[in-house]
Amino acid sequence: MNRFAVIFLLAVIYYAGGCTTTAPIMNSHLQNYQLDYSTPVDSGLQSQLENIDATLRAQYGLTAEQTAVGLLDLRTLRLALIRPDHEEYAASIAKVGILLAYFQLHSAAATNLDATTRHELGLMIKASSNEMASKFSHELGLKQIEQVLNTYDLYDAQHGGGIWVGKHYGRDTERIGSPVADNSHAATVRQLLRFYLWLEQGRLVSPAASQTMREIFASPEIPPDDIKFVKALAGREVQILRKWGSWENWLHDSAVITGPGRCYILVALTQHPHGDDYLAGLAVAVDDLMIQSNSVKPQ
Repeated sequence: MNRFAVIFLLAVIYYAGGCTTTAPIMNSHLQNYQLDYSTPVDSGLQSQLENIDATLRAQYGLTAEQTAVGLLDLRTLRLALIRPDHEEYAASIAKVGILLAYFQLHSAAATNLDATTRHELGLMIKASSNEMASKFSHELGLKQIEQVLNTYDLYDAQHGGGIWVGKHYGRDTERIGSPVADNSHAATVRQLLRFYLWLEQGRLVSPAASQTMREIFASPEIPPDDIKFVKALAGREVQILRKWGSWENWLHDSAVITGPGRCYILVALTQHPHGDDYLAGLAVAVDDLMIQSNSVKPQ
């Protein structure tokens, strides 16, 4: 059995019960799906997302240059993108890069992660603890984190940028600005979509490491921050694995959202005082759209 076949088999085993098993036929389709700079959008979903974006921008006073959005339906593999390669200051959303680097540089952590470290990583991701983020970024080193992100091509200066961790989350003076826009922390919609897609496919480090990272995103012992996507979808039968970011007018959210008949990745970056209102409206409108697509069989 070749290496790809082994990875695929392990991913199916590790992700039983998750997004990747929404329908039996979906496993192979999702495992083989690639999201790069030439991946086409679905015209119907693209039009619907653009309409949602335009309506919310008009409602809250955002311009077309103040939002960037990505939606990937993991059941049907339909993709829609709005300004996907525009690099934005990422605030805490870039902490996903620290999480990935930790597992890449600690191979044993995939199956032998001690309870204290698991909880601290959960605080970094789910509660967005700057203290824990700074602890792990100091331990790993900014250059090493950059190298890991480059290994996965999650930052590409030739295509707008991507996920960047160039500063510890504290008062430290060490800083490496992003090549595209000189951000201390950066993200693009496309690269965040790729991160979550590979997480669902079990391709970040290994199937076992990807599964452990998903468990850290879930961290049931840590209450979710009741803002943005989570606040908007409260009361709905959904599981949300997410990382948000907030700093001044840079207000973002990103998540894998799973509910009856639907499973999708939603990423949105905004730069506006009413960004959180936009994000909440977006989450509700997109979830309604995905519910309406329940009858659509995975392709």
